[in-house]
Amino acid sequence: MLKCVIAEDEALLREALVQLLGQVWPELEIVAACEDGGSALEAIAAHRPEVVFLDIRMPGLSGLEVASSLVEAGIRTEVVFVTAYDQYAIDAFERGAVDYLLKPVARERLAGTVGRVRERLARGGQDLQLLQALLQQLATVTPPQPKAPPLVWLTASRGQETRLILVDDVAYFQADSKYTVVMTADGEALLRKPIRDLLDVLDPGMFKQVHRSTIVNVRAVAGVTRDESGRGSLRLKNRPETLSVSQPFMALFRNM
Repeated sequence: MLKCVIAEDEALLREALVQLLGQVWPELEIVAACEDGGSALEAIAAHRPEVVFLDIRMPGLSGLEVASSLVEAGIRTEVVFVTAYDQYAIDAFERGAVDYLLKPVARERLAGTVGRVRERLARGGQDLQLLQALLQQLATVTPPQPKAPPLVWLTASRGQETRLILVDDVAYFQADSKYTVVMTADGEALLRKPIRDLLDVLDPGMFKQVHRSTIVNVRAVAGVTRDESGRGSLRLKNRPETLSVSQPFMALFRNM
Protein backbone atom coordinates (compact mmCIF):
# COMPACT_ATOMS: atom_id res chain seq x y z
CA MET A 1 0.00 0.00 0.00
CA LEU A 2 1.40 3.39 -0.99
CA LYS A 3 1.84 5.95 1.80
CA CYS A 4 1.10 9.67 1.80
CA VAL A 5 1.83 12.67 4.02
CA ILE A 6 -0.31 15.81 3.83
CA ALA A 7 0.85 19.21 5.10
CA GLU A 8 -1.80 21.96 5.26
CA ASP A 9 -2.04 24.50 8.06
CA GLU A 10 -5.78 25.20 7.66
CA ALA A 11 -7.71 22.44 9.45
CA LEU A 12 -10.81 22.51 7.25
CA LEU A 13 -8.78 22.40 4.03
CA ARG A 14 -6.61 19.63 5.44
CA GLU A 15 -9.64 17.54 6.35
CA ALA A 16 -11.22 18.21 2.95
CA LEU A 17 -8.09 17.03 1.13
CA VAL A 18 -7.98 13.87 3.26
CA GLN A 19 -11.61 13.16 2.35
CA LEU A 20 -11.13 13.82 -1.35
CA LEU A 21 -8.04 11.62 -1.50
CA GLY A 22 -10.05 8.86 0.14
CA GLN A 23 -12.53 9.13 -2.72
CA VAL A 24 -10.19 9.37 -5.71
CA TRP A 25 -7.33 7.18 -4.39
CA PRO A 26 -8.84 4.87 -1.75
CA GLU A 27 -5.87 2.50 -1.70
CA LEU A 28 -3.51 5.35 -0.67
CA GLU A 29 -2.65 5.24 3.04
CA ILE A 30 -2.46 8.71 4.62
CA VAL A 31 0.07 8.16 7.40
CA ALA A 32 0.19 11.78 8.61
CA ALA A 33 -1.83 14.98 8.14
CA CYS A 34 0.33 17.82 9.45
CA GLU A 35 -0.41 21.45 10.23
CA ASP A 36 3.07 22.90 9.72
CA GLY A 37 6.23 22.33 7.71
CA GLY A 38 8.35 21.10 10.59
CA SER A 39 5.92 18.34 11.52
CA ALA A 40 5.63 17.40 7.86
CA LEU A 41 9.40 17.09 7.47
CA GLU A 42 9.61 14.79 10.49
CA ALA A 43 6.67 12.69 9.29
CA ILE A 44 8.21 12.29 5.84
CA ALA A 45 11.57 11.28 7.31
CA ALA A 46 9.86 8.76 9.58
CA HIS A 47 7.43 7.18 7.10
CA ARG A 48 9.22 7.68 3.76
CA PRO A 49 5.93 8.09 1.86
CA GLU A 50 5.69 7.71 -1.89
CA VAL A 51 3.55 10.87 -2.17
CA VAL A 52 3.42 14.17 -0.28
CA PHE A 53 0.99 17.08 -0.60
CA LEU A 54 2.62 20.31 0.60
CA ASP A 55 0.89 23.62 1.20
CA ILE A 56 3.28 26.28 -0.08
CA ARG A 57 2.60 28.72 2.76
CA MET A 58 2.74 27.21 6.25
CA PRO A 59 4.00 28.36 9.66
CA GLY A 60 7.73 27.84 10.03
CA LEU A 61 9.03 25.87 7.07
CA SER A 62 7.16 26.54 3.84
CA GLY A 63 6.22 23.78 1.44
CA LEU A 64 9.08 24.84 -0.84
CA GLU A 65 11.54 24.62 2.07
CA VAL A 66 10.26 21.16 3.02
CA ALA A 67 10.69 20.01 -0.58
CA SER A 68 14.21 21.47 -0.69
CA SER A 69 15.09 19.56 2.48
CA LEU A 70 13.84 16.35 0.90
CA VAL A 71 16.05 16.90 -2.14
CA GLU A 72 19.04 17.65 0.09
CA ALA A 73 18.44 14.48 2.09
CA GLY A 74 18.00 12.42 -1.06
CA ILE A 75 14.45 11.39 -0.12
CA ARG A 76 12.58 10.48 -3.31
CA THR A 77 8.85 11.11 -3.12
CA GLU A 78 6.24 12.49 -5.49
CA VAL A 79 5.58 16.10 -4.48
CA VAL A 80 2.29 17.87 -5.09
CA PHE A 81 2.19 21.53 -4.08
CA VAL A 82 -1.05 23.06 -2.83
CA THR A 83 -1.56 26.81 -3.04
CA ALA A 84 -4.25 29.47 -2.92
CA TYR A 85 -2.13 31.77 -5.08
CA ASP A 86 -2.15 31.20 -8.82
CA GLN A 87 0.67 33.75 -9.28
CA TYR A 88 3.06 31.09 -7.99
CA ALA A 89 4.84 30.41 -11.27
CA ILE A 90 2.19 28.06 -12.62
CA ASP A 91 4.15 27.79 -15.86
CA ALA A 92 7.12 26.51 -13.89
CA PHE A 93 5.00 23.83 -12.25
CA GLU A 94 3.59 22.72 -15.57
CA ARG A 95 7.01 22.53 -17.23
CA GLY A 96 8.47 20.59 -14.31
CA ALA A 97 7.74 17.06 -13.16
CA VAL A 98 5.75 18.35 -10.18
CA ASP A 99 2.01 18.75 -9.86
CA TYR A 100 0.14 21.56 -8.12
CA LEU A 101 -3.39 22.07 -6.82
CA LEU A 102 -5.18 25.38 -6.35
CA LYS A 103 -7.32 25.93 -3.28
CA PRO A 104 -10.07 25.05 -2.79
CA VAL A 105 -9.10 21.69 -4.23
CA ALA A 106 -11.60 20.43 -6.81
CA ARG A 107 -12.28 16.70 -7.03
CA GLU A 108 -11.78 16.64 -10.81
CA ARG A 109 -8.42 18.42 -10.61
CA LEU A 110 -7.28 16.11 -7.81
CA ALA A 111 -8.29 13.05 -9.83
CA GLY A 112 -6.17 14.28 -12.75
CA THR A 113 -3.24 14.93 -10.44
CA VAL A 114 -3.55 11.48 -8.90
CA GLY A 115 -3.51 9.93 -12.37
CA ARG A 116 -0.28 11.73 -13.31
CA VAL A 117 1.36 10.89 -9.97
CA ARG A 118 0.51 7.21 -10.39
CA GLU A 119 1.98 7.22 -13.88
CA ARG A 120 5.24 8.74 -12.60
CA LEU A 121 5.41 6.23 -9.75
CA ALA A 122 4.98 3.41 -12.26
CA ARG A 123 7.95 4.81 -14.21
CA GLY A 124 10.17 4.90 -11.14
CA GLY A 125 9.10 8.00 -9.22
CA GLN A 126 10.34 11.53 -8.71
CA ASP A 127 13.49 12.72 -10.46
CA LEU A 128 15.30 14.68 -7.73
CA GLN A 129 17.35 16.69 -10.21
CA LEU A 130 14.21 17.91 -11.96
CA LEU A 131 12.62 18.78 -8.62
CA GLN A 132 15.75 20.64 -7.51
CA ALA A 133 15.83 22.64 -10.76
CA LEU A 134 12.16 23.55 -10.34
CA LEU A 135 12.69 24.64 -6.73
CA GLN A 136 15.61 26.84 -7.77
CA GLN A 137 13.43 28.45 -10.43
CA LEU A 138 10.55 28.97 -8.00
CA ALA A 139 12.90 30.58 -5.48
CA THR A 140 13.57 33.39 -7.96
CA VAL A 141 9.96 34.06 -8.91
CA THR A 142 7.97 33.28 -5.75
CA PRO A 143 7.18 36.44 -3.77
CA PRO A 144 8.10 36.21 -0.08
CA GLN A 145 5.23 35.82 2.35
CA PRO A 146 4.54 39.16 4.04
CA LYS A 147 5.15 38.98 7.76
CA ALA A 148 4.75 41.27 10.72
CA PRO A 149 7.93 42.58 12.38
CA PRO A 150 9.55 39.87 14.53
CA LEU A 151 8.43 39.59 18.14
CA VAL A 152 10.65 41.58 20.54
CA TRP A 153 8.98 41.06 23.93
CA LEU A 154 6.65 38.40 25.25
CA THR A 155 4.58 38.05 28.40
CA ALA A 156 4.86 34.74 30.24
CA SER A 157 4.00 33.50 33.71
CA ARG A 158 6.09 31.93 36.44
CA GLY A 159 3.83 30.72 39.19
CA GLN A 160 1.71 33.71 40.23
CA GLU A 161 4.15 36.18 38.66
CA THR A 162 3.77 37.62 35.17
CA ARG A 163 7.08 38.32 33.49
CA LEU A 164 8.05 40.48 30.53
CA ILE A 165 10.81 38.61 28.67
CA LEU A 166 13.05 40.00 25.96
CA VAL A 167 12.93 37.51 23.06
CA ASP A 168 16.71 37.82 22.59
CA ASP A 169 17.13 36.34 26.11
CA VAL A 170 15.20 33.16 25.27
CA ALA A 171 17.38 30.06 24.86
CA TYR A 172 14.58 27.94 23.45
CA PHE A 173 10.85 27.31 23.36
CA GLN A 174 9.41 23.88 24.20
CA ALA A 175 5.87 22.72 23.47
CA ASP A 176 3.79 21.80 26.53
CA SER A 177 0.32 20.65 25.48
CA LYS A 178 -1.59 23.81 24.44
CA TYR A 179 1.04 26.05 26.00
CA THR A 180 4.75 26.74 25.49
CA VAL A 181 7.59 26.66 28.00
CA VAL A 182 9.99 29.61 27.60
CA MET A 183 13.53 28.79 28.76
CA THR A 184 16.01 31.54 29.62
CA ALA A 185 19.33 31.47 31.45
CA ASP A 186 17.59 32.06 34.78
CA GLY A 187 14.77 29.55 34.48
CA GLU A 188 11.49 28.77 32.78
CA ALA A 189 8.16 30.50 32.32
CA LEU A 190 4.90 29.52 30.68
CA LEU A 191 3.53 31.19 27.57
CA ARG A 192 -0.20 30.68 27.11
CA LYS A 193 -0.15 29.95 23.40
CA PRO A 194 0.88 26.87 21.38
CA ILE A 195 4.38 26.73 19.96
CA ARG A 196 2.95 26.65 16.43
CA ASP A 197 1.73 30.25 16.88
CA LEU A 198 5.31 31.41 17.46
CA LEU A 199 6.70 30.19 14.15
CA ASP A 200 5.49 33.20 12.17
CA VAL A 201 6.30 35.89 14.74
CA LEU A 202 9.89 34.99 15.62
CA ASP A 203 12.89 36.20 13.63
CA PRO A 204 13.64 33.24 11.28
CA GLY A 205 17.30 34.21 11.14
CA MET A 206 17.60 33.86 14.90
CA PHE A 207 15.14 31.11 15.85
CA LYS A 208 15.15 27.68 14.20
CA GLN A 209 12.81 24.77 14.65
CA VAL A 210 14.89 21.69 15.51
CA HIS A 211 12.06 19.35 16.44
CA ARG A 212 8.29 19.47 16.12
CA SER A 213 8.16 20.57 19.77
CA THR A 214 11.29 22.75 20.00
CA ILE A 215 12.42 26.12 18.63
CA VAL A 216 15.95 27.19 19.56
CA ASN A 217 17.72 30.54 19.58
CA VAL A 218 20.81 29.85 17.45
CA ARG A 219 22.75 32.45 19.43
CA ALA A 220 22.24 30.30 22.52
CA VAL A 221 23.82 27.22 20.90
CA ALA A 222 27.33 26.32 22.07
CA GLY A 223 27.79 23.23 19.90
CA VAL A 224 26.16 20.29 18.17
CA THR A 225 26.94 16.58 18.14
CA ARG A 226 25.66 13.95 15.71
CA ASP A 227 25.03 10.26 16.22
CA GLU A 228 25.27 7.47 13.65
CA SER A 229 21.55 7.69 12.82
CA GLY A 230 21.87 11.33 11.72
CA ARG A 231 20.13 12.76 14.76
CA GLY A 232 21.84 15.40 16.82
CA SER A 233 21.91 17.15 20.16
CA LEU A 234 22.63 20.76 20.97
CA ARG A 235 24.70 22.09 23.85
CA LEU A 236 23.57 25.48 25.11
CA LYS A 237 25.68 28.36 26.39
CA ASN A 238 23.64 29.25 29.46
CA ARG A 239 21.58 26.11 30.13
CA PRO A 240 22.80 22.71 31.44
CA GLU A 241 20.42 20.51 29.42
CA THR A 242 20.90 19.38 25.84
CA LEU A 243 18.28 19.57 23.10
CA SER A 244 17.46 16.80 20.65
CA VAL A 245 17.54 17.65 16.95
CA SER A 246 15.46 15.53 14.59
CA GLN A 247 17.44 14.18 11.64
CA PRO A 248 15.58 16.27 9.02
CA PHE A 249 16.63 19.47 10.82
CA MET A 250 20.33 18.65 11.12
CA ALA A 251 21.07 20.46 7.86
CA LEU A 252 20.60 23.72 9.79
CA PHE A 253 23.81 22.99 11.68
CA ARG A 254 25.98 21.62 8.89
CA ASN A 255 28.60 24.37 9.29
CA MET A 256 28.80 24.20 13.08
